[in-house]
Amino acid sequence: MRVFASILAVCCLAYPASADDELYAQFGAPTERYAHAVLGDSVEYGTLELRSKDSILHTITLPEERVFEDLKPRQARLGTDNHEAVAVVESHRDLGAQLSVYDIEESGTSTRLIKRAATPHIGTRYRWLAPAGIADFDGDGQNDIAYVETPHLGKILKIVTLKGDQLVPIVEPKSGFSNHAIGEDFITSGVRACDGRVELLTPDASRRTLMAVRVEGGQIVSEATAFEPSLAGVEKAKLCN
Repeated sequence: MRVFASILAVCCLAYPASADDELYAQFGAPTERYAHAVLGDSVEYGTLELRSKDSILHTITLPEERVFEDLKPRQARLGTDNHEAVAVVESHRDLGAQLSVYDIEESGTSTRLIKRAATPHIGTRYRWLAPAGIADFDGDGQNDIAYVETPHLGKILKIVTLKGDQLVPIVEPKSGFSNHAIGEDFITSGVRACDGRVELLTPDASRRTLMAVRVEGGQIVSEATAFEPSLAGVEKAKLCN
């Protein structure tokens, strides 16, 4: 069961952030208007908030037909300019999930979130995707985003990168991976860098084997590890022992 904090949300305003403030994003406005319950309960989120230590700097409020169907926002540096951004799962009541990227944009005395790019919606309600990891998987100096589209059905691993205002695939998708089971309030994935090689850690389609996945020769390459396909197994695999 996910735990939600009741907080004061300020809609669509932007405020200056102190140079000493650490900015972070979080979801707000819990809602039950999208009854998928894939993450263990019927509550999703209606807002994405950019916050400093002392205040809410900006809030994105979704329309009634959409929710943030996710566990937490993921902050990372993305794009060729390596700017600070937030990656989230956003779902439409008729079209299902998409991966969305919001820029953290500072302009003058204001700091705000701006939706920069998104993958196409999966196309059907109650179809979801599970973010798996953010890292420079192809070694071009730019972070990429890996996710499993429909981890309970199609089990397709996709890796995209931000180019301009689009999320563009860096390799062909590959089936055979599942980093989430229906009802779990966590995602079983992670990233490790061992001996200079960046790999995604995620279970195979059967969820019986933890796979190490990398981009090699322009393709997704995977091999079995000796670690359990669990959160603890992922953490042990990150140690590179």
